[in-house]
Amino acid sequence: MEIQLQNFTPAEQATFRLRALYEQAGYRKYRCSRFEEYALYQEYRRFLPDAQVVTFTDLDGKLRAIKPDVTLSIAKTAQPAPGECKRFYYNEEVCRPSRESHTFQTIHQMGLECMGAVDAAAQAEVVRLALQSLAALEVPTVLEVSHMGFVTGLLDALKVPEESRGRLLELLNEKNAHELDAAARAAGLTEEGAEALCGLLQLHGPLGATLTAARNCCRSDAQRAALEELQALQNRLGEDGRGTMLDLSMADEMEYYNGLVFTGYVAGVPRAVLKGGRYDYLMQRFTPGANAIGFAIYLDELERLTAQSGEDRPGSEKVWLNIALPKGRLGDKAYKLLAEAGYRANEDYNDTRKLVVENPEAGVRYFLVKPSDVAIYVEHGAADIGIVGKDILAESDADVYELLDTGMGKCRMCVAGPKDFADDESRALRVATKFVNIARDHYERCGRDIDIIKLNGSIELAPILGLSDVIVDIVETGTTLRENNLAVIEEFMPISARFIANKASYKFKYQQMSTLLNKMKEALAQ
Repeated sequence: MEIQLQNFTPAEQATFRLRALYEQAGYRKYRCSRFEEYALYQEYRRFLPDAQVVTFTDLDGKLRAIKPDVTLSIAKTAQPAPGECKRFYYNEEVCRPSRESHTFQTIHQMGLECMGAVDAAAQAEVVRLALQSLAALEVPTVLEVSHMGFVTGLLDALKVPEESRGRLLELLNEKNAHELDAAARAAGLTEEGAEALCGLLQLHGPLGATLTAARNCCRSDAQRAALEELQALQNRLGEDGRGTMLDLSMADEMEYYNGLVFTGYVAGVPRAVLKGGRYDYLMQRFTPGANAIGFAIYLDELERLTAQSGEDRPGSEKVWLNIALPKGRLGDKAYKLLAEAGYRANEDYNDTRKLVVENPEAGVRYFLVKPSDVAIYVEHGAADIGIVGKDILAESDADVYELLDTGMGKCRMCVAGPKDFADDESRALRVATKFVNIARDHYERCGRDIDIIKLNGSIELAPILGLSDVIVDIVETGTTLRENNLAVIEEFMPISARFIANKASYKFKYQQMSTLLNKMKEALAQ
């Protein structure tokens, strides 16, 4: 009986196509054991996506772990000889922590590794296979490339302190220009240096055009070398590389990758489905002098394609921007701003029981959700963009782009307590808050040991009744604090409404988002 691929799920179809692609390219299948000795992950934990792994004691008394990563296992055993280049592909499941469910989850990956004498031709071959892997999914896709050397070369040229680099890279990856500028100045950069760092966010677009723009921004030989490598890649890819994008602000996982990096997106899937790059430093820990490049495809993400229908299906002519707004005063202000920017809905959402209102001419849909849910809708792709308070965004730690500080709803996150409070550092500080993650992160930065007491309302009551020493909460005017003999001890986070975007939507609806964003900025400036 003939097998019909259309009878399988998108992930299953991709598995068949990718296996054929990789074997035709000369890659041979690598089979991993489900378990590894825990010592391997303990020694190389800085190269893992997350240091937490599931461990158990085997029957022989050895401490083992359920595999959280495939590349480490292959790098350990490959051992290419000088001048040799080994090529493997794999189809495996790994076990990693889930930020959303606070437990471990199984992730289905398929990918390939090229290890040993990796020259420019081998590197281009891997990128070409990444492009062909995306094309095999038979839906609209985009591949973005970058180079770690361009970012690190700029940081070195600007003499950015090591202790400040992590935060600056985090803001770059969020495309958070408003906070990046402030953080750069706090790190000691001049106005010119801060502008150069923020300028990385503009180096985004088609590979050839963006390379040309980037050459005018170089401040070091390392940056020029990175661009020469990217130019050589474009030359080798030729027509196969048509449509490839360059984003020189992409600089995550710098502990792992050291040169070329690339990320693949599929229309209709809210997260990246492909990630890869050069990881020479890791490879050289196992085989001195060897280099390596590879990528992984997250097959579980492809199952989302089966849930799409109607106008949002990849390939549909109509392109909508789905906008999540928070219920209440902030949502009213946000909608007023968008209406002034030319994106008024055809009916007032306050005068209807409809859950979704739209403007087909402008190509926008609005839906009101609970404020704490805005970032969730955007992160998971149910909304392309949203407006949400910085407090909720920071508490949720949503994996989204933060594109604009609207300045609406300004207040601040504070530590508050009795007016005569004196911190007794001989014991853990008791902190009452509904912002658990924000409070924990703040005190970790301070190096202070705390016990968190989560409350959902009347936070000010906690220190009055002795439930806590202090509180972490939003303060707008401070009236409630004063009336209860409390005072602000420390302000540590300015709060206002932020314009956020889903990362995948940003790749496929960039023009529409940019137009809307620019019109919002014009409306704010009036």
